[in-house]
Amino acid sequence: MTKRLWVFIACGLFVTLVLAGVVSNFASSSPDGLDATTLQGCTTDAKGNITGGTCMAQQAKDHELKDSPLAGYGIKGIDNPYLSTGLSGVAGVLITFGLGYGIFWLARRRKAPAEAGVAEPGAGD
Repeated sequence: MTKRLWVFIACGLFVTLVLAGVVSNFASSSPDGLDATTLQGCTTDAKGNITGGTCMAQQAKDHELKDSPLAGYGIKGIDNPYLSTGLSGVAGVLITFGLGYGIFWLARRRKAPAEAGVAEPGAGD
């Protein structure tokens, strides 16, 4: 790859890391549209716990990976919520970039023998 492409990728990765590490702390803690829809018909307290009524959210179950290190938009074991959220975002970006790079590296187009400088059979005859 050319140097310009590597600079472009590095700059894009840097911007993404800054957004994930810093700006993610300013995301809204209010329920998104799906969460709000599942709560329709129920009453909740100030902490968002269901206190009455009937709604889809009452049938919700915990995810199988709820105890994983990156569950809940944070890193387990880090008490500072801003640092935990920021590092979780950075880890997510790096993991996603690494997996994407690995997949593209494996799937990249291999050079044909003529492009690699190897003469095709019968080319000089």
